[in-house]
Amino acid sequence: MINIISLKNIRLYAYHGCLLEEAQIGSEYRVDVTIQANFQASIDTDELSDTIDYVHINRIVKEQMAIRSKLLENVAGRIIKQIKSDFQQVERVEVEVAKINPPLGGDVEAVSIKIID
Repeated sequence: MINIISLKNIRLYAYHGCLLEEAQIGSEYRVDVTIQANFQASIDTDELSDTIDYVHINRIVKEQMAIRSKLLENVAGRIIKQIKSDFQQVERVEVEVAKINPPLGGDVEAVSIKIID
C-alpha cells in the first residue's frame, strides 16, 4: 500500500531572491508538499500521533519561508530537512516552491523549483 499526504497551494508572502528589490518588496509564493510515509499505525488507531500532522507540516513551511534565502532551492531543501527531522516515518518528500510573477522583465506567471528526496 502506498500512503501519501499532500498540502497543495500553500500561499505565502516572502522575501527571497538575489536582487536587493526582492529583499525589500517581497513576492507572493506557492508551496506544494507531498509526503510518502507508512500510515498503517494511524489507519489502525485513528490517532493523530500516529500519522503526519498536516498542521505541523504547514507550520514548517511557514517558518522556513519566513527565513530569507537567495535561492528557492535553499528554502525547499530546508523544508525537506525539517520535515524529515520531525517525522521519522517519512519515506519520501517532494517540495515545490513557486515565485509568482517573478521580476524577469517579461510576462511570466511563475518560476518554480521542485526537490524530491
